[in-house]
Amino acid sequence: MRSNRRMLTMAALLTVALALTSTTMAQTSPPQGDAAPTADNAVLLTIFFKHDQSRPLSELNAQLDKQGFRKAFPPPGVEVVSWYVMMGIGQVVTLRLPASRLREVNRVVEDTAWGPYRTEFYPTYDYKAVGMAQHDKATSN
Repeated sequence: MRSNRRMLTMAALLTVALALTSTTMAQTSPPQGDAAPTADNAVLLTIFFKHDQSRPLSELNAQLDKQGFRKAFPPPGVEVVSWYVMMGIGQVVTLRLPASRLREVNRVVEDTAWGPYRTEFYPTYDYKAVGMAQHDKATSN
């Protein structure tokens, strides 16, 4: 009887310790590295910033300024590949960054863009060289 109680107590303590560890790890701030994107670690991230069309643009811009969006986005060291206005939708931004900084970019968007924008994220990778090589090979036959 004592042995069973001891086993249950140990299992409960282990479960609590694991839960606290994973919760603590999930709440830590993202690494703020200055790693540069390279061929083996870079991802492209396309972000759709969809305007809240129920509010006037001046109000949206004021909220973006208040939340510090223009100061924080994009984070230093993250390359902007393209930044377009998509009329009737909002803005579409494609970034190139090391995969290790993905969480950092997400947090900047969550902290500074939500409200004026609804966001959608599309992480991708650069396939141009492979696709063009396949095309060239296919057309040379």
